[in-house]
Amino acid sequence: MSNKLASWLLFVALCLIWGSSFKLMKDSTAALTGTQIASLRIAGAALVLLPFGILYFSKIPTDKRLLVIFSAFIGNLLPAFSFAIAMTRIDGSLGGIMNSLSPIWVVLIGVLFYGDKIALEKWLGLLIGFLGLTLLTLLPVLLGEKSISLENLGYILLPVTATVLYGVNVNMVSHRLQGINPLHLAAVSVSAMLPLSVGLLWYFDFFQHDFTNADVRLAIASTAALGVLGSAVATILFYSLVKRAGGLFASLVTYGIPVVAILWGLWDHEKITWIEISCLSLILGGVYLANRSPAQGDTK
Repeated sequence: MSNKLASWLLFVALCLIWGSSFKLMKDSTAALTGTQIASLRIAGAALVLLPFGILYFSKIPTDKRLLVIFSAFIGNLLPAFSFAIAMTRIDGSLGGIMNSLSPIWVVLIGVLFYGDKIALEKWLGLLIGFLGLTLLTLLPVLLGEKSISLENLGYILLPVTATVLYGVNVNMVSHRLQGINPLHLAAVSVSAMLPLSVGLLWYFDFFQHDFTNADVRLAIASTAALGVLGSAVATILFYSLVKRAGGLFASLVTYGIPVVAILWGLWDHEKITWIEISCLSLILGGVYLANRSPAQGDTK
């Protein structure tokens, strides 16, 4: 299998996992708070990866271990809390737009702090994809087909902060941790979050729930699945994609999430309009353009 084909397969797999994560997160909010969801998500991912983290800890160079653990803190733990809290306060459509800032921050941080050189067509691809995603959200509102709640707009800063942290982490992994096996990196970094995440579960009164309640059990199961798939498995796949194709292409997964959301809508017998088809074409065109041909010194 060629490296390019493997990269695209990883890209599609991540789009499917993260695109489906929002449904699991929505199911989780039926009985859990945002902070409990974030804590349980990371705790579940850390517990699953703990045996591998112990096994591969010695594989991490001594001078990189603190950096590896820091990677999980800014790339997994803090964004999980930012999005979980924000999604209980702001409209999900606004959260989706903010989430799509991730590739832009990856490029800006790479250029400003690591001296990356980004080809013009990649900038165009990023902007076209972002435009398509923004129009996908706002056009139905402008045409009166749906509405967006503008309450609690201050909470938009949370997902924006999360995307900045993603940008920092992707560049750190791409430039400073590139030589580490993606499985070793994901297992050690995420499993190191277990003590902190369990402590946060206790702090946010998770253990005070009535675990005989069916709604609580369903919410816990959804959050556990979110942790295993959306954090543990996805982190391994994501770091593999960063190693194969670079940070920019890996971060463009956020542009593929709306495509999966539309597919879930079709599964639920929702009607897809010409607006959605046009906007999805813009998004996919932007992804293709941004990854068509890497330039020298680029983040790929």
